[in-house]
Amino acid sequence: MASRCAHSSRLLMPFLYPSLFRTSAGSVPRASLALARNLRYSSTDATATLNPQHPENDETKSRLNPAPDDYSNPYFADKAKLNVYAGPGGNGCISFLRELFIPEGPANGGDGGHGGNVYIQAVHGETSLHKLARRRHIRAGRGKHGQGSAQGGQRGEDVIITVPVGTVVTEISRDDPEGERQLIDRAKYKRKRKKDFRNAAAVEAPKEEEEGVEGTIVEEEPPINPDLDRWLLYPGISSSEARRVGAELPRLPRRDRLFQQPPAPIYLDLNRPTPRPILLAAGGLGGLGNPHFANKDRPRPMFATKGEPAMTLEIELELKLLADVGLVGLPNAGKSTLLRALTNSRARVGHWAFTTLQPNIGTVVLDNNKGRPSVKSYKRISDAPVDDPFALTGAPDEVEQRTRFTVADIPGLIEGAHLDKGLGIAFLRHVERAGVLAFVIDLGAGNAVKALKALWNEVGLYAQMREDEEADRERAARIDWSPEAGIDDVSMSGGWPASNGMADYPPSAAEPAGLSIAGKPWFVVATKGDLKDTQANFMELRNYCAAVTRGDEPHPSGVQGAWVENVEAIPVSAINGHGVERIVHWTVGLLDG
Repeated sequence: MASRCAHSSRLLMPFLYPSLFRTSAGSVPRASLALARNLRYSSTDATATLNPQHPENDETKSRLNPAPDDYSNPYFADKAKLNVYAGPGGNGCISFLRELFIPEGPANGGDGGHGGNVYIQAVHGETSLHKLARRRHIRAGRGKHGQGSAQGGQRGEDVIITVPVGTVVTEISRDDPEGERQLIDRAKYKRKRKKDFRNAAAVEAPKEEEEGVEGTIVEEEPPINPDLDRWLLYPGISSSEARRVGAELPRLPRRDRLFQQPPAPIYLDLNRPTPRPILLAAGGLGGLGNPHFANKDRPRPMFATKGEPAMTLEIELELKLLADVGLVGLPNAGKSTLLRALTNSRARVGHWAFTTLQPNIGTVVLDNNKGRPSVKSYKRISDAPVDDPFALTGAPDEVEQRTRFTVADIPGLIEGAHLDKGLGIAFLRHVERAGVLAFVIDLGAGNAVKALKALWNEVGLYAQMREDEEADRERAARIDWSPEAGIDDVSMSGGWPASNGMADYPPSAAEPAGLSIAGKPWFVVATKGDLKDTQANFMELRNYCAAVTRGDEPHPSGVQGAWVENVEAIPVSAINGHGVERIVHWTVGLLDG
């Protein structure tokens, strides 16, 4: 009988129809197993060919020279803007006890729940900001309203934003209604004190009652409470009763916050995992129920307070990869192929420029997962200060054996990259955290020394630009944004204060500009050394590196005091895997040094 699965693979025939393939021993024939072995094919197998009938016409594909579609393209984003909304507090409840034989019971309204907080935490499991970049809005839960029978409202749910290690959090703007209200109240209070002090000597005459045209006494309407919008009146009272109750409202009680809102502007550099979440936006306090305002003169208060409104933050997240080695090079210099040769990364490889459009990270395993490291290396467990509250456990000087290190491949740089040309400075930030810089130079693409100087020029100009931005941020952070700043200098006419709380500018940096990156250890990887007529170009590059080490030539970036100790040029052929082991040994030596 003909099989209905005529187009299916012959490998499934022994399992679907075992009676047809049953032998005397009751096992699958060896011919079927041989067919299964021949049909197994992997695009990363170095010994497989694309066309077995004509192998001379097909180039053997390997992991270092893969097919154009043989690569992994994970989602990656190193920048994100978020709108963070803390949870507002719930309103207090206006309720009275109602039981049998108790016609007018006491107040028993519950308090409103506090709003939820928004935290941020750096963890090792995250590697990208693409999830947050798509989400854009983070909202904490709002507090529930209070209920009768002294039932308090449920607290709003907190939200924890998990980000990769190496994320920098910068506050762009904030909207804090409660903080603005406190600022206005303090300004009004101080102005009132000044006015009372000036009028203390004046004796006010008793105010006579105003009479109307027909001689009737005109009653003066009670003043309107300026904080009336912060109160919640009993919904069952009339408008005249509401006006009377609104005029008799007490002062808002002063309450202690459970969580103190961080001062503006927020700037966090999460270069280490944070064992505890860090508070970004504190939720609003819940309103008070009417029992809080009951006294002998007012046993049944007809009012309660509303919950505090929530604050809003607009923050910017910027990820700087924490890699031990950063690969810097021109487009199509062989950085992705080198990353494949050093690690098990499946970065995209091609013969066109700008093959890499996003950073790739690979891990170099020193012990080959066998417990016997080929190179002995040691690293410190924690470089954090002793008094750092977010430091990991372990003594600062404690070391452990290094079994691996990470390599970051960033997209290629062109001339003028610091001015946002090409892919611009979008990915240059990832070399700031690298412990060692490896400049990848293509020996078959022109003068290698000129290419090295062009790369260092772009990196040095970018470092100077980032240092200027950091200096501007430090100046802005010295401005006193507290509510007390400058209030005493405000005159009654409403003029600007004489001082805006701006401290003196920080002194100029003692170290030269650009030394934050130029001071890192670095070496040169000369790729495509298997090409013809590249020996002379490599010898010129090696002689230049030796001259920089001796001090005969200045540092390629032109920064005084840059790192020039034992600069080496290592020739490799990444597509063939030649000379790669020397890069591993040299990198480990720089990391340990």
